[in-house]
Amino acid sequence: MKHTIEIPNLESLPEAAHRFVGLMDDYTVFAFRGEMGAGKTTFISALVRALGVEEDLASSPSFSLINEYRSDTTAELIYHFDLYRLESLEEALDIGVEDYLDCGAVCLIEWPDRIDDILPADTVEVEIAEAPDGSRTLTLTTPDNL
Repeated sequence: MKHTIEIPNLESLPEAAHRFVGLMDDYTVFAFRGEMGAGKTTFISALVRALGVEEDLASSPSFSLINEYRSDTTAELIYHFDLYRLESLEEALDIGVEDYLDCGAVCLIEWPDRIDDILPADTVEVEIAEAPDGSRTLTLTTPDNL
């Protein structure tokens, strides 16, 4: 099933993130796809805040590959992956990405194409596209067979 969230400007990010939370259901793995600069990290930062993480803790894991957050409201773990710098699937396996994907915590993955072969069947695909006016459109595609 497809859901679309329009983000006309930065000021509307918190509202868009709350709408996203309402669509998460019982899914835990979210693959964020989009061009460089499309706003994946910016949206994920707003999303983890909507999930109850302190505002100043949400940042890009570009150099660490994985950031771990704990929601202040639910105490649940949230993992934010930025896999842009990975050279191979083997590198992802070496750092234990499969264990994270299977642990039941929310996993928000930037550049998931690096690990497409090991993404769970119930991964939610999230496409972020930027329009010429700077607005963004998020398209969530949930697995039909689950």
